[in-house]
Amino acid sequence: MHRWSAANSYGHGVHQAVALLRQAAQTLPAADVLPVTQRALASALKAIARADDSSGIIGDAIKDLLALHADLTNAAPPPPARLVAWLIDFQFDGVVDYFTLDPAAYGPALGDRGMALYKTKLAEIAASVGPAPTEAEEHAYWLQRTADPSLWDQQAGLRHARFVLEWNARRLAVWDRDLDAIIATHARDRKVAAWLEDTAKAFAEIGETALAIDWARQATFFDRGHQSVNAARLWCRLVSEHRPGEELAARLAVFDRWPTATHADGVRRAVGEAWPDHRGHVMDALRQRPGEAVSFALHTLDDVRLAWDLAHSLGLDEPGLWGTLADRYEKVDPLAVVPLHTRQVLDHLEYADAQHYRAAARKLAHLRALTRGTEMADGIDALVADLRDAHRRRPRLQQEFTRAGLP
Repeated sequence: MHRWSAANSYGHGVHQAVALLRQAAQTLPAADVLPVTQRALASALKAIARADDSSGIIGDAIKDLLALHADLTNAAPPPPARLVAWLIDFQFDGVVDYFTLDPAAYGPALGDRGMALYKTKLAEIAASVGPAPTEAEEHAYWLQRTADPSLWDQQAGLRHARFVLEWNARRLAVWDRDLDAIIATHARDRKVAAWLEDTAKAFAEIGETALAIDWARQATFFDRGHQSVNAARLWCRLVSEHRPGEELAARLAVFDRWPTATHADGVRRAVGEAWPDHRGHVMDALRQRPGEAVSFALHTLDDVRLAWDLAHSLGLDEPGLWGTLADRYEKVDPLAVVPLHTRQVLDHLEYADAQHYRAAARKLAHLRALTRGTEMADGIDALVADLRDAHRRRPRLQQEFTRAGLP
């Protein structure tokens, strides 16, 4: 299992097993499928502990097994004490420590009695673990660890336990529909935009739409970082679903804060037939960011001519986007893109490897077909001859040129 290919093969097998278990759950009692699922889960966890799962195939299969386990448990609840023992053991004494359980997903199976017992067990663990270290204590630990490496294992176990306890506190606040607890456990000290977004998601999960929208808005305008950009997507989606009359204002606010092609498309979709009334404002803002303006015109508006004009007038400096634009504009004016394709050939030949030689050869062959029968055809053949001569000491390049049918 230390070999990547073997781990991948095993992971595919686990996915097939999950599919079979789900099929069995459709026809057999959940109580019969649950123990098999639990044994499959235990086996997969032992395997991933010693596997090279860099592809994530085994991990994804285990997540599917966990989801199936929760469904089966709710359909055929075991005795509360047994279920609580399994939940605690999985999270705090498991074979690996990088999978989380959602106690809210097991809420129906636990019932009031089981949930009370579960919370009691968590409280006991929290008391044994103690509070998180202060900043000064954390600094002292790192100094001591240099002299005593054994401290690492001890502190790592405590860190994991505190992480699991915090995760459970958040999910149990959602299960209890405790608004104050949701804010305390999700927003924490409110110093990170992502935590405000987490709070919004928790409120949305329990149907507290107004609170969800408000917290998502707070996260959006927290700062201009990527976390706030992510929160903006949630804010606009919630507004679109629950307050459609306010969607355009939200989309415009997000676009004005981050004038990107994606946010411009959000405005376009929100205004619908009124797009012409807002087009000028959107395009003026996008012109300050050539790549976004060209991308919006090319991919969203599907206006190749506009994209071409913007790329030239705004001085676009993104080779990848120029390449995409050239491929699209070729259908409008084949000869106009010859300089762009030529530049791409020269860029490829700056790298001395077979992959780039092959790409350059294909591009040159395409240029010859594109200009065949035009006044530019001789120029392309001359370019090929010049490149063969300039790189005459690169036999692999010569081979790729010949293979592509170049003169």
